[in-house]
Amino acid sequence: MARRSALSIRIVEGRNLPAKDITGSSDPYCIVKIDDEAIIRTATVWKTLSPFWGEEYEVQLQPGFHSISIYVMDEDALSRDDIIGKVCITRDMLADHPKGYSGWMSLSEVDPDEEVQGEIHLRVEVLGTQGGRRLRCSVLEARDLARKDRNGASDPFVRLRYNGKTQESTVVKKSCYPRWNETFEFELAEPAGEKLCVEVWDWDLVGRNDFLGKVVFSIQGLEAAGQEEGWFRLWPDKSKPAEDERRGSLGSLQLQVKLRDETVLPSHCYQPLVQLLCQEVKSGRQDGQVHLVTLLDETTTAECRQEVAINLVKLFLGQGLVKEFLDLLFELELAKPCEPNTLFRSNSLASKSMESFLKVTGMPYLHFVLGPTITRVFEEKKYVELDPGKVEIKDVGCSGLHRVQTEGEVIEQGRQHLQSYLGELLDAIVRSAPACPPVIRAAFRQLFQRVGERFPQHQHAKFVAVTSFLCLRFFSPAVMTPKLFQLRDAHADSRTSRTLLLLAKAIQLVGNMEPAAGRAKETWLSPLLPALQQGTARMRDFITRLVGTEEDQGREEGEGRPLGPPPAAVKEGLLLVHKTRGKGPPLAAAAGKKLHFCLTGESLSFGKSPGAERIGAIALGDILAAEKVEEKSFGSSHVMQVVYMAPGGQQETAYLQCKCVNELNQWLSALRKACGNNPRVLRSYHPGVFRGDKWSCCHQRDRTGLGCDRTRHGVTLQDWSDPLDPTVEAQRLFQHLHSLRETLREKYWELLEPEDAQNGPRGEDAALPEGLSRLLAVLGDLESCHRRARPAEPPAPALLQLQT
Repeated sequence: MARRSALSIRIVEGRNLPAKDITGSSDPYCIVKIDDEAIIRTATVWKTLSPFWGEEYEVQLQPGFHSISIYVMDEDALSRDDIIGKVCITRDMLADHPKGYSGWMSLSEVDPDEEVQGEIHLRVEVLGTQGGRRLRCSVLEARDLARKDRNGASDPFVRLRYNGKTQESTVVKKSCYPRWNETFEFELAEPAGEKLCVEVWDWDLVGRNDFLGKVVFSIQGLEAAGQEEGWFRLWPDKSKPAEDERRGSLGSLQLQVKLRDETVLPSHCYQPLVQLLCQEVKSGRQDGQVHLVTLLDETTTAECRQEVAINLVKLFLGQGLVKEFLDLLFELELAKPCEPNTLFRSNSLASKSMESFLKVTGMPYLHFVLGPTITRVFEEKKYVELDPGKVEIKDVGCSGLHRVQTEGEVIEQGRQHLQSYLGELLDAIVRSAPACPPVIRAAFRQLFQRVGERFPQHQHAKFVAVTSFLCLRFFSPAVMTPKLFQLRDAHADSRTSRTLLLLAKAIQLVGNMEPAAGRAKETWLSPLLPALQQGTARMRDFITRLVGTEEDQGREEGEGRPLGPPPAAVKEGLLLVHKTRGKGPPLAAAAGKKLHFCLTGESLSFGKSPGAERIGAIALGDILAAEKVEEKSFGSSHVMQVVYMAPGGQQETAYLQCKCVNELNQWLSALRKACGNNPRVLRSYHPGVFRGDKWSCCHQRDRTGLGCDRTRHGVTLQDWSDPLDPTVEAQRLFQHLHSLRETLREKYWELLEPEDAQNGPRGEDAALPEGLSRLLAVLGDLESCHRRARPAEPPAPALLQLQT
């Protein structure tokens, strides 16, 4: 049994942001922090006060998650980026919205006294002596304090206040992981109504000290226990009056956030549910009966249909039944009253499942097909416009011979550029049939056959059914917003974005297989009509090859054509190697150089370039931790450390610098997922480096001693390419189905034939079909398992934390 916490967050857009640049606009991006640790940086949207991001992430969290903060920043090339404002969402707020929070949230001003983080280790006790009772507080250490100084650290000290008296600890210089081991005593007030306040401050030689956080304790509960010791989270100073006059004037963010706390039972507990779902898929559609998949489709709301579709696709991929599952969805969808020209255009479970299936299984194929053209568009930055209402007339010609282009010339030039991009993209698509994953080709083959059987008089419909998924839901969205499909690291500028939009429209028209119909809606696309007609014919030939028989597919693969990209590594890229201790580690000779690192299912290897011979490798089983490094250690906040066991049996550390926070967290996530089952992983680590005779983080002099901070193996970024985890998918399907138990029963009676519904009983004791009856029984059994596995509520601590 495992406890898991996952956070899904979608940053949609912003509006009414304040202008930070002299141009009267801003260049906004977002930083997402989980408990004050930066996890995600969105792309910058240039020169706008109403940016659209549309970026979606899922983060696997450590136990004890408290809050998520989204900072909106203005990027500045000449100085430090400006903070526009932030939105903070606590765990309690998300608990009040179990189905997730979705909506606009106003940005609030960032108060330095609220930007606190970290924990402090304290021991508090009540002592009874002949001279009277005393309160003793031992200040042991702290970890992960906020960085307030320019050197990337702080100079922390502790101030204790009780019953009108104040005491202070010594100052620990240049450390966010200080160790004090100092004890302070106060005479205990009678009655014990006063509170003990423990504050952490950053000492400054010039100017005021910076506040680092505080903990406030009630003493009454302590008297019964006598002593309490533990790590306590530092909280901001809430004693100052709130200043809300600027709230709303900083703009707002549209967010979709959902926290999923779940208990995942051992895999055998889900076998009855998995077996039942597999049996339903294998049995197929039966006339006169209401299928479980139909019930699921009819009872799942539009808000969560995408998530349910992903869970089902991954579950059946793991069971080897995804083709059968999709075929059942096609058959059930085609059994409904429908028109051949509008097939699969709605957001039904069938449409969402096929869309999710393409993303889960076809992302390398998508990159292989679209990558070169998308890169060309971004690099050339050609001006492309066909709409006369949006054409910008420019001066052209050499110096002294300027003339103004006519509107027709601009449109003709744009048509040539767009037709060139479209032709290159269609060439890549047409050649890609052998490179398309066999499981995708098999799914399209089934769809093609089902639609042909359903509409024998409209053979055109079966081609449109395939392109409605491949072009309209896969290729076209990726062309329009390549950042969201990991084709680019950043969003396009306005000119490139317009080119991509027009190219995506062209792909949609080709996918509709009727370009004349699209031209009727936007007549200014008429200059592109010959290319669209030619593209439609080429797309029809491509679909014919794509859905060819398995024998045809085998012959294609034997023709010697390139079959697509080589098997992709888990993660690869150039990283800067920082100096390590001694000459033994394989990376010691590469200090100060950039090497190409490649993470596979076996090792983390490195070489001088992507195609060069590997210089060395670290086996995954030897990796003990993958963590961040303090900014002050190497002057960069984008350095990670990989702690591993060297061949000689000694523990070594490689310090590798990434180019940005996103790349840093992607590498950490990939390494943590790859080494998640390593039994030798460390539970603590040093976020600094060992220089001279001590650690730069906590100033310990024992190089082999325990780390001063806990490792974060559980924090990972979820991705389409993550390995299948059928147990987790089954757990999420159980949660969804369990919430629909009564709705499933009611929908079943509603979907029955009218005469059957009128003649049969419809109460709690009414006879249900075997599949639905078994499903309700399985859900009941799983609920019982969860109740037995649910841990008992821990007793309330004697030492009660109270925030003033």
